[in-house]
Amino acid sequence: MAKIELQKLVKEYGKTRAVHGIDLTIEDGEFVVFVGPSGCGKSTTLRMIAGLEDISGGNLLIGGEVVNQREPKQRNIAMVFQNYAIYPHMTVGQNIGFGLYTAKMTKAEKQQRIAETGKILGLEKLLDRRPAALSGGQRQRVAIGRAMVRDPVAFLFDEPLSNLDAQLRAQMRMEIKSLHRRLGTTIVYVTHDQVEAMTMADKIVVMRDGNILQVGSPTDLYENPVDVFTARFIGSPSMNMVEGVIAGGALSIEGATVSGFTLPSQEGKTLIGIRPHDLVVGEAGGAGLSASGTVEAVEPLGSETLVHLTMGKAQVIATAPGRVVPAIGSTVSVHAGAGSLYLFDAASEKALGRA
Repeated sequence: MAKIELQKLVKEYGKTRAVHGIDLTIEDGEFVVFVGPSGCGKSTTLRMIAGLEDISGGNLLIGGEVVNQREPKQRNIAMVFQNYAIYPHMTVGQNIGFGLYTAKMTKAEKQQRIAETGKILGLEKLLDRRPAALSGGQRQRVAIGRAMVRDPVAFLFDEPLSNLDAQLRAQMRMEIKSLHRRLGTTIVYVTHDQVEAMTMADKIVVMRDGNILQVGSPTDLYENPVDVFTARFIGSPSMNMVEGVIAGGALSIEGATVSGFTLPSQEGKTLIGIRPHDLVVGEAGGAGLSASGTVEAVEPLGSETLVHLTMGKAQVIATAPGRVVPAIGSTVSVHAGAGSLYLFDAASEKALGRA
């Protein structure tokens, strides 16, 4: 168990700076997820924590000690990779036990540790099988088991579920989260999938262009994004953005009527964010935003229907009850209640508040 601290951490490749002096504290036992688009620096940061990338500037502390110059094996951190990195010629038990190869333990102690790890991961009946006989999810468990068996102070996961199908990804998300609850070990997890981040993390770190934009709980980031990028990246489907103007204490949006809002004092061009689940087809008017739009596409999902609309000049997504499927080309009314709009400065794209 250990707290991990990033202090002005920098990574440079020649004259190119990939990570721009980031600060972050990962508390002992936390499940922290780095999320962001490809090339944002999240995997590079993870590899610096692991010791697989040299640190160009700043300090990395594990358990209160600076480890910048320590080799990966000296950090007592285990990493689970995207491609599993398990050996096809070894059995499941041999793969799990590979991490104990240099451990000062008796053969019996190693076998006991392998058996205990296999039981925790539901692999106890598969220890004599080869990886070729396993499913994708079972192979991922073997990779996790090889990391677990060493009893590290922290686990690092680099997009470990990206090779699995959607149903298996959902299952493995819950298994990894359940494993974290049982072990209580610090986990640092990298993904580009915001659904993984929202469902697994205690704390999410949103990165873009080598910088940290926002750190917080999944609920905090969803409810209080600090900028347009975070607002659109967190939440599925992505937040709608429409242009508007605040002038004379009133908010105007092309193709919509608005009323009953408490607005920020700043006036001028504004970006208005509306989550698709707050923009409801066929709802009655009242305080909030009311508009009509032309249906361009529909996505029936059973419990609800996503309705893609043209509203003024903007393309937006609204929701309708599951059995309501508007016809393509039809005109429908939509409404978002007061308190459900997110306002951003059009120039800086920084949050102004809710309305």
